Amino acid sequence: MNNHLSTMNTQNTRRNFIKNAAIGTIASLSIPQIVSAAMATESIKKIAFAKDDVILFQGDSITDWGRNHGKSTANDTATLGTGYALLTAGQILLQHPGLDLKILNKGISGNKVYQLLDRWDADTLALKPNVLSIHIGVNDFWHTLTNGYTGTIDTYIGDYHKLIDKTKQALPDVKLVICEPFAVKGVKSVDDKWYPTFDLFRKAARDIANDYNTAFVPWQTVTDKALELAPAAYWSLDGVHPSLAGEALMARAWMEAVKG
Repeated sequence: MNNHLSTMNTQNTRRNFIKNAAIGTIASLSIPQIVSAAMATESIKKIAFAKDDVILFQGDSITDWGRNHGKSTANDTATLGTGYALLTAGQILLQHPGLDLKILNKGISGNKVYQLLDRWDADTLALKPNVLSIHIGVNDFWHTLTNGYTGTIDTYIGDYHKLIDKTKQALPDVKLVICEPFAVKGVKSVDDKWYPTFDLFRKAARDIANDYNTAFVPWQTVTDKALELAPAAYWSLDGVHPSLAGEALMARAWMEAVKG
C-alpha cells in the first residue's frame, strides 16, 4: 500500500510539473514576442515616415470604428475613431514628435473594394496622402453569406488592382500599406462556412502587396499566434471586429510591419 501511494504521489508530482511548466511557458509569452514570432516568416518591406507626411487609414468598419464622419481634423480622436487606427496613430505620433505628421481616417462601415473605388477621389486622392494604409476584404466575402452580395474572389482581385492602379497613377510616390483581412473562427459570426473560401481573400491581399511591392501587415498570422496567449473571444467581439485587446494587437503589428 505504501509503495502504491508513493508511486501515485510521484505520478501526480510529474503531472503537476508538466502542467505548471506548460502554464509557465504560456505566461512567459508577451505581445512583442507574439508579434515578432508572427513576423519572423514574413518578407517585410519597411517604410519611413518623412516630415509633414499625411498618413491615411482606409477600409471598412474595423477601420471606421467610432469615428465622426463629420470631422476631418488630423490627429484628432473624433477623426480617427476609437479603434486600431486611433491606437496606431497614437504610437506613430509618440515615436515621431518632430515630423509634424498628419494622420486621418476615412474608413466606412460595410465597404467592399468597389465601394472604396466609388469614393476614392474625394476620400483618398484629394487628401494627397504620403502613406496610405488599406484594410479591406472581410465584407467582400462575409456579405456573400449574409447580405446577398454576388461578388467573387475574382471580383475582389480585379477591383483591388483597379484601386491600386488608380492610386499609383494619381500619387506615384505614395507609400502603400496593404493589410491582411482576417477573422477569428469560433466567435459568433465566423464558423466553418467561412473556410476555405475566406483564405483566398487573405492570400489575394498578400499577392497584391507582393505585386506592387508594398508594405504588408499580416494580421491573420499575428492573431493566430496570439491565440497561444488568450482565447479567441479575448481578441475579437464577433470573429470580425476586434476587442480592445485585439485593436491594440493590430496597432502593435502595424507598427512592427511598417515602421522603418
